[in-house]
Amino acid sequence: MKNQLNQVNFFIPIQNRILLVEEKMREQPDGHHPDLFSALGHLLASGGKRVRPAVALLTGGMYGADQDRLVTLGAAIELLHTATLVHDDLIDGALFRRGIATLNARWSPAATVLTGDYVFARAAKLAAETDSIEVMHLFSETLATIVNGELTQMFTRRGMVSREDYYQRIYAKTASMFELATTAAALLSPANDEVIGVAHQIGNDIGMAFQIVDDVLDFTGEQTTVGKPVASDLRQGLITLPTLYYFEAHPEDPDLRALLDGQYYSEERIERLVGDIRKSGSIDQSMDEARKYIQCALDSLQQQPECSERYALEDLTRYIVERTL
Repeated sequence: MKNQLNQVNFFIPIQNRILLVEEKMREQPDGHHPDLFSALGHLLASGGKRVRPAVALLTGGMYGADQDRLVTLGAAIELLHTATLVHDDLIDGALFRRGIATLNARWSPAATVLTGDYVFARAAKLAAETDSIEVMHLFSETLATIVNGELTQMFTRRGMVSREDYYQRIYAKTASMFELATTAAALLSPANDEVIGVAHQIGNDIGMAFQIVDDVLDFTGEQTTVGKPVASDLRQGLITLPTLYYFEAHPEDPDLRALLDGQYYSEERIERLVGDIRKSGSIDQSMDEARKYIQCALDSLQQQPECSERYALEDLTRYIVERTL
């Protein structure tokens, strides 16, 4: 109940604006191919808590940004996130996300790629409509960071055990988007460079914690809840923080060594390894690391202007390490 309460709390100051964000996203295919309208409707209906636009709206509200421009920014960020998911699902061959069929499960790869490209383009159009050169620059840099991260992951040998590699990967995949949300919102406000720098760091801390918790839930969640096989990253040879902690404590584990060496592994072996990781202290260690990022974000937020948006952003920040989805 605590998770649900916090999620409700952080949407209270922006509930009307979130509806406007949804409306702006849904109107993007207007006048274009009717299947694009259908595809975007499917994508937007297939889940997502709208955490990233919420972060942008709350940050901008805290700093006094223009509300109309914040709504446009929120829609741009969520469409950017949506487009990355379209391409991720295609690259991973995922047929379901949160228990709902992905776009590539319904369409050909070519149609899926083109739809993802279209959503990227509409996201960029909305970013331009904020009328901020700085926001447009930041938006394009974030997209480049995300794509570079995906390419690096594709061309890097599976099974690599490196904290530096892991942190770079989750920054590109997730934290860069949260940085975009907080920094762009601050850029649309009267905030000075020092405050913008603080907002940038808050976004980084929230985003790093968000992905670490996602990686923990990959081990601790149930398939029916998470919407994908348990330990799906590990099955693909991707080493996340729980496995890193486990490796540091058990470097000679034969199941893990086989995975790292790229050897064939049976379902029995992978299930045994997942069970061993779950029973070890690596899950708690990973959550402790996520909480450190969250505490840094909260410490910075407590120095920001007192207002309902700041308090809601603090609730959202705490929710990140309390969520179960």
